[in-house]
Amino acid sequence: MILADKIINERKKNGWSQEELAERLAVSRQAVSKWESAQATPDLQKIIIMAELFSVTTDYLLKDDIEPESANVPMAEVVSPSETGEAIRRVSLEEANDYIKAARENGPKIANGVSLCILSPVILILLAGLTEAPFCNMSETVAAVVGLIILLSMVAVAVFIFIVFGAKINKYEYIEKEVIETAYGVDGMAKDRKRAIEGKRTVMTAIGVILCILSSVPLLIAACLEMQDYIIVSMVSVLLIVVSIAVNMFVRIGTEWNCLEQLLQEGEFTIENKLSNKKVEKIAGIYWAVVLAGYLGWSFVTSRWDYTWIVWPVTAILFGAVTCIIKAIDRAR
Repeated sequence: MILADKIINERKKNGWSQEELAERLAVSRQAVSKWESAQATPDLQKIIIMAELFSVTTDYLLKDDIEPESANVPMAEVVSPSETGEAIRRVSLEEANDYIKAARENGPKIANGVSLCILSPVILILLAGLTEAPFCNMSETVAAVVGLIILLSMVAVAVFIFIVFGAKINKYEYIEKEVIETAYGVDGMAKDRKRAIEGKRTVMTAIGVILCILSSVPLLIAACLEMQDYIIVSMVSVLLIVVSIAVNMFVRIGTEWNCLEQLLQEGEFTIENKLSNKKVEKIAGIYWAVVLAGYLGWSFVTSRWDYTWIVWPVTAILFGAVTCIIKAIDRAR
C-alpha cells in the first residue's frame, strides 16, 4: 500500500473529510486531493504532523509494507551508480504521472498512425486488382495514380500523427534510455497501474495474435479455390486490414505498458539492458551506414536492383544476432 492509500484509509478511520484534514494540516483541500490521488507527495514536515494526527509512525506512512518483495531484490539484479558510471536522473511523482497520462492519451493516436501506414497500400492493391476484373473499365495508369495519391496521403497523415502526438511522449525518452531513480510513491503507483491493466493487456495481446494468424486465411482460401486474380488480390487487402487492426491493439496497450515498465526499470528496460542498448546504438550507426554503402555500391555496379534488395532482410537478421551477442556478453560479466 502506498502513501496515498494510507492517507485515505487513516483519514476515513478518523471520519474526516478532505477539507477537515486540510484544516488540521494548514493546507488546501486540493493539496490533500493530490496526495490521495498520488499526483503529489507531502513534504516531510506534513508527514510528521499526519503521523501524530493519525496516531501512527512515520515509518508506517513512508514504507510500502504490503509490497515486501520490493525490499528483496536479488543482489544479481542490483546495479549501483558506481558500477555503471552513469549519472542517475531522478524522476518525481509528478513527472511519472505526467508520463503515464501522456502515454495513455497519445498511445491510441500513435496506434492509429501505425495502422494508417499498414493500410496505405490497400486502395492501390484493390485498384490494381480491379483493373483485371471484367466489369471494371479503369486503366492501370489511372488506378496506379489514384492508388499512389491515397497511399501518400495516408502516410502523410500518419507522419503528422507521429510528429505531433509522438513528441508528447518522446520528451520523456530519458526514462526509457537513461538509468533513473524514482521518488517515493512512483514504484507503488506504477505497480498498481500495471496490475490494473494486466488483464486488459493479456486479452488484447491474445486477440491481436489470433488476428495475425487468421489474417492470411482468406488469401489461402482464394488461392486454393483458384479464384480469379482480382479476387485473390483483394484478399491481400483483407490481410492488411486485419493485420492493421491487430497491430493497432498491440501499440495501443503496449504504449502504456512499456511506460510503466520503464518507470519500474523492468522487462526490457532494466539497467543492464539500458547500458547494453547504448552500446548497440553506437554500433548500429556504423553498421547500417556500411550496409547502405554496400547496397548502393553493389546495385549501381551490377544494375540488378531486382535482387540486391535481399541485402536488407539478411543484414537485419544479422543485426539481430549481433544485438543478442552483445547483450549476452554483458549479462555474462
